[in-house]
Amino acid sequence: MLGSEPVRIHSLDHSVGPHPEVFAFLDELPRVEVDAQVPGGTVGGGWFGYLGYQLGGCLEELNPSPPTAVAMPLLHFGYYDHLLRYDAHSQKWWFEALVSDERQADIMARFDECQRRVNQVQERQSASVDDSQASVPTPLPPFEIRPDRRLHKAALRRCLDHIRAGDIYQANICLRMRAPFDGSIEDAVELFIRGQSRLSPAYACFLGLSADSAIVSFSPELFLEGAGSKVRTCPIKGTAPRPADADLAEQLRDELVNSAKNVAENVMIVDLMRNDLGRVCQYGSVRVPSLNDVQAHTGVWHLVSTVEGKLWPNMKVSDVLAATFPPGSVTGAPKVRAMQIISDLETTAREVYTGSIGYVSALDKFEFNVAIRTFELSDGEMWLGVGGGIVADSDPGAEFEECLTKARPLLTAIGAQWR
Repeated sequence: MLGSEPVRIHSLDHSVGPHPEVFAFLDELPRVEVDAQVPGGTVGGGWFGYLGYQLGGCLEELNPSPPTAVAMPLLHFGYYDHLLRYDAHSQKWWFEALVSDERQADIMARFDECQRRVNQVQERQSASVDDSQASVPTPLPPFEIRPDRRLHKAALRRCLDHIRAGDIYQANICLRMRAPFDGSIEDAVELFIRGQSRLSPAYACFLGLSADSAIVSFSPELFLEGAGSKVRTCPIKGTAPRPADADLAEQLRDELVNSAKNVAENVMIVDLMRNDLGRVCQYGSVRVPSLNDVQAHTGVWHLVSTVEGKLWPNMKVSDVLAATFPPGSVTGAPKVRAMQIISDLETTAREVYTGSIGYVSALDKFEFNVAIRTFELSDGEMWLGVGGGIVADSDPGAEFEECLTKARPLLTAIGAQWR
């Protein structure tokens, strides 16, 4: 889906305090009459943007966050009444719009412009023009790890102290990798194209926020997906390397499946998500159709589960988000106490990372990823956050290495390294 020329922008800075209605703007959508001939998969338009992790402080009583080098808005969404959508099944582009009398002339002008651009792309494809070698700023400066190995392991040991004291069962503790980035928004687009072509994650997206600020997300994880009364989430918890050597990769896959530690991580978060969805779903409707499925992703194996439910009548998107945000897989259990401990132990505030990126359609559907595997670019800085779930038998050294295992395919895909 490609959106351009938003009709309205909704952004929120860090000055906001407790705000239980922080998601209410997402319910401000027009009533739409859908023709029976509208093809499946149609989105039409709606709100597209991100919810930053620190919005959790608007919903719950949390400790002050650690400092941040570059402050992004708490949330940033654009309302688009038209978009381009590519249907891979039919291999067709669709121009979709929420047409009103006031906007009809503007939308038809946008249709002409979008059609012109799609024709240009198709002409290049017909002429066999190779776009795969699109330029990226090379060489990219090396990323620095913050905090370093010693300090991150110290934070993990403190987290384990909380677990042994019965304070929490699990917390997701993260570090961040930083590099200078003096490229333009066009360079950020090229980074996304390069990474997407090599990683092909299920929930990738690019958000251009300003001339020097962008979000480049290669997320493999679904936070929430809803259509009508149905809602589901697919938490990822449990990771192992997936090297190029097929025999070794299969061995590590089997070890992941049989790892009591990784399975426990996943089951804890499944229980948390069942509880969160239970706050907005009809009694008895919340179920777990798949538990601890092994999925192959670029460079890693993951354990993935699915939790689904049926929403109560008249339940709004804002209600669902207020009950479930931030995603349980990147917080811990119990969620609120885990978030308080995260604020104490992490040295840098999370921004977009471990929040969520997605859309709410006027056609009674929504979809949000978990903003992991996500680069944040702003004010000459580029950040990548990586982390993992800490449980009672976690080893700090192994957890630090897991962070590197998760980061390595991402940095390789965009042509970067760390030091």
